[in-house]
Amino acid sequence: MPLFGYEAVDNKGRTLKGTIEADNEQLVLSKLHEQGLHVVRIEPQRERVSPLRRLRRAQKPKLQALVVFTRQFATMIDAGIPILRCLDILHNQTKDPALKQALDSIRKDVKSGMSLNEAMEKHPLVFSDLFVNMIRAAEVAGILDQILDRLATFLEKDLEVRQKVKSAMMYPVMVLVFSFLVLVAIFMFVLPKFKEIFASVNAEMPAMTMMLFSISDFVVGYWWAMAGFAIGMLMVVRAYIRKPKGRYQYDYLKLKLPIFGDLVLKLAVARFARTFGVLIASGVPLMRTLEIVGQTSGNRVLATAIENTRHSLREGQPLSTPFAATGLFPAMVIHMMDIGEESGRLSEMMVKIADFYEQEVDATIKGLTSMIEPLLIVFLGGIVGFIAISIMLPMFKLVSAIQ
Repeated sequence: MPLFGYEAVDNKGRTLKGTIEADNEQLVLSKLHEQGLHVVRIEPQRERVSPLRRLRRAQKPKLQALVVFTRQFATMIDAGIPILRCLDILHNQTKDPALKQALDSIRKDVKSGMSLNEAMEKHPLVFSDLFVNMIRAAEVAGILDQILDRLATFLEKDLEVRQKVKSAMMYPVMVLVFSFLVLVAIFMFVLPKFKEIFASVNAEMPAMTMMLFSISDFVVGYWWAMAGFAIGMLMVVRAYIRKPKGRYQYDYLKLKLPIFGDLVLKLAVARFARTFGVLIASGVPLMRTLEIVGQTSGNRVLATAIENTRHSLREGQPLSTPFAATGLFPAMVIHMMDIGEESGRLSEMMVKIADFYEQEVDATIKGLTSMIEPLLIVFLGGIVGFIAISIMLPMFKLVSAIQ
């Protein structure tokens, strides 16, 4: 995320300078105004990070390890074990290096008198804003065991959805990769041998066979250019996606894909609703909840829409009105949100929305899997049939000429 330096004046007239991460200058301005600061200037900056610190920050624990940690932490706190003792036990038994390193630092900070949420906040790649803010709310309310249980349930649901998507996509991806490698081997090693055989006997080759051999000659002669072009395009696309504008356009394209766009939207809505419901139920303020939900949505288009919603709520509008104005959220989500706001059961309604859309994601994945498999068979069968016919036609003519 881009880094911005700022100079501002507080209500007592003191000049404050610092840096803040945000997608653009408007978001920086909004965050500083929320803190009651009068902004003097905002400038984009590059964060200077030492190589050692960059290496440490690049470490991120596996979601599975974080799920196990949270569930065990919740169980031990519920059993009445002191926090420091819990951290010692969890540090000794975890095998994830990033999580182990973070826990070692956290238990030292807590032992020195720092609160648990402040100690966790020092490790943003390990513990997200969602995690830290829920722990902060739990410490204020004195319900750490309940909040940790909610966090564990949330992470388990998130892990379950991700595993379903990965397992559903594993088969078609593996088939496509294996098929691509086989085709490359055929074009580079098998077809040139057939071309030599047909050329040695002066066999008459039809247009289909000539086209196949031309493709083979191109692959053999320019495979390095094709590989370089593919790698270069991948690097250009990745560099463009890292920019705020490029990331926004990439996320917008994902939502507009003919078949997969619906799945991407359902995944985003399910994650949004569950995060929203868990944070509200944990006592996190609404404006802070919306900020965290936007940051953890995983989609820049939704994050921008949620940020616009925050601005509208400051003007006194009901929660469902600005969400409906974005045009991104389904009508059912808006109606459930409206009902939850009127009845005072907003967190419960958002959790119900999350459960519903997670079931929708499961059904959509099963439908896509059942559709992709026959399409792959037809696609690969067409390629194999084209190659077989192209090779067999001149062989038939050659046999006829011999007879």
